[in-house]
Amino acid sequence: MTFRPLHDRVLVRRAEDETSPEGGIIIPGAAGEAHQKGQIIVVGPVLQANGSELTALDVSAGDIVLFDKWSGIEVKVNGQTLVMLKKADILRIVERATAVEEAA
Repeated sequence: MTFRPLHDRVLVRRAEDETSPEGGIIIPGAAGEAHQKGQIIVVGPVLQANGSELTALDVSAGDIVLFDKWSGIEVKVNGQTLVMLKKADILRIVERATAVEEAA
């Protein structure tokens, strides 16, 4: 992938919407939860306070994360619609990348 976020930003693929519950009632996307789940695709580097050294974020590619539905901006990369978020927009890590890779 040629797209690389800068600073403390991450690129996330949203999880598929689960809009049809067991009862068969379809819930419009806007009426669903205020949070969304997605998988981190690419992580940008972070600059230290002095502006010269790069450090790693505490999230990595492959992590499944929860973020606010209205956070970030949508970008098109290789025909896919992805979301670019700041690290601060991530509410929590649902699954670490190692657990996701082992399950696959």
